[in-house]
Amino acid sequence: MRQFLQAFSLIAFTAGLSAPAMAATQYPLTISNCGQTVTFDKAPAKIVSIGQGMTEILFSLGLKDRIAGTAVWVGPVLLQFAADNAKIRRLADNDPSFEAVVGQEPDLVAAEFEWHVGAQGSVGKREQFSELGINSYIAPADCVAKINADGGDGVRRELFTMELIYQEIRELSAIFDISDRGDALISELEAREAKATASISGAAAKNLPVVFWFSSKEVNGDAFIAGKNSAPAYILKSIGARNVVTTEEEWPLVGWETIAEANPSVIVIATMDRRRYAADDPAVKIDFLEKDPVTSQLDAVKNRRFVMMDAQSMNPTIRTIDGIEELASGIKAFGLTQ
Repeated sequence: MRQFLQAFSLIAFTAGLSAPAMAATQYPLTISNCGQTVTFDKAPAKIVSIGQGMTEILFSLGLKDRIAGTAVWVGPVLLQFAADNAKIRRLADNDPSFEAVVGQEPDLVAAEFEWHVGAQGSVGKREQFSELGINSYIAPADCVAKINADGGDGVRRELFTMELIYQEIRELSAIFDISDRGDALISELEAREAKATASISGAAAKNLPVVFWFSSKEVNGDAFIAGKNSAPAYILKSIGARNVVTTEEEWPLVGWETIAEANPSVIVIATMDRRRYAADDPAVKIDFLEKDPVTSQLDAVKNRRFVMMDAQSMNPTIRTIDGIEELASGIKAFGLTQ
């Protein structure tokens, strides 16, 4: 199945390009991206990256010298890029203004989420950028089989897979004529994923009920829990565990009484530096779980089966592989494997 998906992804990607993905890029290069056709006459010289996941992929591809500004950060950058990141202008921790973005005079705005740069973009619409001669690119993971019309986290119709991240890497590599770097990065991520899933193969964790808690607007209110087709759902499928949520919403608000009915054996808790919502702090999350009369009776809470996971690993990013590794390690540490 993996070989089929890889072949399908490569065919689909190549079909959207005016030059073969594996060869040196021939400009002008045209790609189909999230419902729009984008043409590059040459490799972009200056990028504004909106979204930590997008920024970390650009770093991973060795494009630090092209990044003129970044925005939308949940936590620290990957450690290996900390020194480089410190030298790049941060336009905003959250959503930057349209003026701040265009003020960097980029020839490419690359966004992780369509709600920032899209039909209802909180930063700007793609047409606004194109009118100024600025190309835009949105991560395929946020638009393939996904609907973002409600202004929230969206509805994902099909299970997210890492193939969407690999498509993003291939496309960005073609745009910048660095396909060799993209191929190497994909190979590294695939090897890590295979190792993590093999480490828990045949374990008693099969169908183990697990819940991913990102945050909550109010600590004792409904929680943002990973939906059935989200990146965390892919993590669970990779190691054979089961998501307790069945909705197609990316991050639905779910009441703890509903979660209690599923009685998860493990709770994955998002860690982040962001403090936008009351339950962003992981210490606040655990305090609530252990003191609330409903949540304190959950199997995961009574046995303190908490897996602390960086919030970025719960988003469709290269860090999703980190999430597979961390959850597999946690399940083994809890003695839930044979």
